[in-house]
Amino acid sequence: MSDPVDERLRSYYQSIQSDAPGRLEARVARALDSAPAPLAARAAWRPAFGLAAVGAAVVIVALVVRGIGPGPTASPSGVIGPSASPIPTASATPTQGPSVTTTPTAPTPTLSATTTPVRTGLRPTGAMSPVLIQGTATPLADGRVLFAGGMSRATGVPDFPIGNPHPVPYAEVYDPATGQFTQTGSMAEPRVIFTATRLRDGRVLVVGGADQMDGFGNPATAELYDPATGKFAATGSMSIGRAEHTATLLADGRVLVTGGYGGGTSPLASAEIYDPATGKFKATGSMTVARHNHTATLLADGHVLIAGGQTENPSGTLASAEIYDPATGTFNSTGSMTGTRYGQYAVKLADGRILIAGGTGGSGDRPLNTAELYDPTAGKFSRTASMAGAGSAVGALLTDGRVLVVCVSTLSVFDPDSGVFEAAGQLKDDSVASATLLPGGRVLLVASDYPQLFQP
Repeated sequence: MSDPVDERLRSYYQSIQSDAPGRLEARVARALDSAPAPLAARAAWRPAFGLAAVGAAVVIVALVVRGIGPGPTASPSGVIGPSASPIPTASATPTQGPSVTTTPTAPTPTLSATTTPVRTGLRPTGAMSPVLIQGTATPLADGRVLFAGGMSRATGVPDFPIGNPHPVPYAEVYDPATGQFTQTGSMAEPRVIFTATRLRDGRVLVVGGADQMDGFGNPATAELYDPATGKFAATGSMSIGRAEHTATLLADGRVLVTGGYGGGTSPLASAEIYDPATGKFKATGSMTVARHNHTATLLADGHVLIAGGQTENPSGTLASAEIYDPATGTFNSTGSMTGTRYGQYAVKLADGRILIAGGTGGSGDRPLNTAELYDPTAGKFSRTASMAGAGSAVGALLTDGRVLVVCVSTLSVFDPDSGVFEAAGQLKDDSVASATLLPGGRVLLVASDYPQLFQP
């Protein structure tokens, strides 16, 4: 019987191979077959973007793509290619501081889309530490951006030029005024595929994740980052360790944590609430289905829309959605999406609808270029235009109400008024891990370890 974790990595590679050079297939397959158990088990990892969150397969494949063949030349600003700066040293004692409705399987979408190029700009900005790969990006109240955790690279793994990634506790802050990254205090423990949420008082709540090479060490711990001091401090712990979960700031300032997996590949239906006033987590109602790699989006009325994700590995992609009511602490099913998907991007539009775009799913779990809109009044999803790119997605709500969506490395901008995506550019050599809106309307895009600025 094949290793389910190994199969998970294989499955994800197959889903994104259309985005990588064909010559990678044999090399990655050979590396998987010869990799030691700890390396194969890293398929359980998926960074949470925004929270959120993509799997270790994304990390590994994206880095392999960048590591084979002639690499881009690093400029003095360190924008493209591996930075020449050394890995930052860390103190030996670090500072302490998202009922299932069954729907017919949607036909596999075509990966072509009729889009109109939009005039935009991409330009480099300061160099980021090569240590922080696929971590979290959280906008701070003063306009800076906190980057925390993720993966580091080491050497010594055959057939993987990028070495042997492992979780790290490091963090740094990007200042849009200077375009520079600066090291800040480290987390109490290394984490990857965790969540980072800015609270009302400006502090950042870091929750869960994976902290071991085998992907089975999911901490229940949480930490708070204080921008004023640049330090992380321990806070209350969850009732169970979880990774690839979601964390959503509620209207009353508390944080809803849903799903994820609690060790190995076991998905969770449970949810917890973090109260900043007490610094403690408390159990709330459970979701109608266990899921991870899903999205959780705050609605205009204070409820939370939970959509998609995975319920088992390597298959089990979901189309179902549910609504969390903070007043009752319960989850209830709502209309299902038009097709299955996980690793998608979700955002609330100015008119209250929710845009869900990209990800992986459909027939055969293929990279998706499709998008849909959820109407909270009707409780239904409907298909909208398709994007230029396909696959795991991140994005940002722009100041003019449009939405930037990045699928792997292809940029598209969605106009809610016309319901159309416009092609907005293509990054070379790497997949985007985070997209963060900055003061003034620019978006900071970080692809692996190098950043660029997108000007709408």
